[in-house]
Amino acid sequence: MRPHHRFWPRRLPHSIMPPATSLWANLAISAQRYPDKPAVVFFGRTFSYKELVEGAERLAAQLHAMGVQRGDRVVLCMQNCPQLVLAHFAILRANAVVVPVNPMNRAEELKHYITDPDARVAITTADLAPELAKASNALPAGQALAHLVVTQFTDAFDPQTCGEDAPPAAWHDWLCTVYPLPELEGGEVHSWADLLACSDTPPEHVAGPRDLAVLPYTSGTTGLPKGCMHPHRSIMHNAVASALWGNASAENITLAVVPMFHITGMVSVMHSTIYAGATLVIMPRWDRDLAGRLISRWKVTSWTNIPTMVIDLLASPNFAQYDLSSLNYIGGGGAAMPQAVAQRLLEQYGLRYAEGYGLTETAAPSHSNPPDNPKQQCLGVPFVGTDARVVDPETLREMPVGESGEIIIHGPEVFDGYWKRPEATEAAFVDFEGRRFFRSGDLGRMDEDGYFFITDRLKRMINASGFKVWPAEVEALMFRHPAIQEACIISVKDAYRGESVKAVVVLRASHKDTTEQDIIGWCRENMAVYKVPRVVQFVEALPKSGSGKVMWRMLQDAEKNH
Repeated sequence: MRPHHRFWPRRLPHSIMPPATSLWANLAISAQRYPDKPAVVFFGRTFSYKELVEGAERLAAQLHAMGVQRGDRVVLCMQNCPQLVLAHFAILRANAVVVPVNPMNRAEELKHYITDPDARVAITTADLAPELAKASNALPAGQALAHLVVTQFTDAFDPQTCGEDAPPAAWHDWLCTVYPLPELEGGEVHSWADLLACSDTPPEHVAGPRDLAVLPYTSGTTGLPKGCMHPHRSIMHNAVASALWGNASAENITLAVVPMFHITGMVSVMHSTIYAGATLVIMPRWDRDLAGRLISRWKVTSWTNIPTMVIDLLASPNFAQYDLSSLNYIGGGGAAMPQAVAQRLLEQYGLRYAEGYGLTETAAPSHSNPPDNPKQQCLGVPFVGTDARVVDPETLREMPVGESGEIIIHGPEVFDGYWKRPEATEAAFVDFEGRRFFRSGDLGRMDEDGYFFITDRLKRMINASGFKVWPAEVEALMFRHPAIQEACIISVKDAYRGESVKAVVVLRASHKDTTEQDIIGWCRENMAVYKVPRVVQFVEALPKSGSGKVMWRMLQDAEKNH
């Protein structure tokens, strides 16, 4: 028994035996059980489980015809929409591997997500297709995409929809425009509608629990993002455990607004909902009044989010019009929930906000607050089937209760390792008490009840509204700017986002007339918007150590004390 077991939900076992099947089986079984039940709702249009499974099988057949074999990686780059869910399961149905990519990435960043996983096929929405095509067209013939599958948002909803189900007016052009298909040099571009019109038979489904299912990418302190190898079993474990933890049933209505390309949205929202045979009400991006309308209109019962969304919704001038009484589970992570907001949810709605913690490497939650016994500003307790400890990062000695150290994690949700990075994989794991534990890189402490709290980061990382920004990656992109001689990325406090990105820049002698706006504008064109520096400070030189390394921590400390 660990200390936290005293607070464990009495209705739940400490560990589970998840289904020994592939993730595809979850959709197939839910479709057998609930063929006519809404699986997905998108701006008033519902897709039944039968429609979803049949569409996924047709797309799987087309992927097979494009040459996608067992274990091949397929890029999936989309905002939340029904096509993302269908394509995700179609890739799994074709015995292949989903490479989920953040749709905010620009061509320069996208090249890596094509070449590193050796992907020859990508699926995207028409607004993003030009960036993927641009990335592929800049690559050598042997590394470029052979096929690009493109869907319009209007393939999934009626642009004439009005009333409570209508998209916000500001999104109308983005969602309702029918975009032209881009040119793919040396490859073929396929329209979604054409592919789903076919009725070919998909290949036999042979993938099992140990097969690679998903290859999400995570950045780090050095170099380019690394692929995290998740087999069907690790995602399956956390999908099933998340459903149990949140008291899910087929009657659940889940608001899917956290991005489903991200590990939390993919596992704790999409996969756990499909496993339960419940309904996903999908938002392509955040809008507080749309969220309020959808929760009221569809009687949403479960909402996983990041705290900034809740803060924003509660601040809406229209908030009094919305009915949140159907909600019975609200929780999330990515940033701490302010105590005053958590208190308001409890007092007004009887809702206890359950914070959780996890990494791409742990298939979302490795820790979560028991829904009946949450602590505020807390990561929670080790998740179902998980052992987590706090150790001295140097000696690996377990730290006493209340003392800070590195959080290490052992459990069925932990990934198999980094794609093509054996050295990085070896460095990420440690033997502790005869078992293999993943090193989180986060510093935390455990209280006497077995609840974990974050205290600091070992890893150099910025958390902007729940999006992780890795300074080394942003610096590497910024060095491509002709005016930049050197750049160091640090965080600045941000009242709304928690943290924002600041660039400390040394200009080349030949480009001294470059302005802050020039740098920010260039960054917007070449990197995902959440990575773009909000502030640029020009300096004559960056502080360096005796070995010539930039002393980023000195700059960070100066910013904190500013």
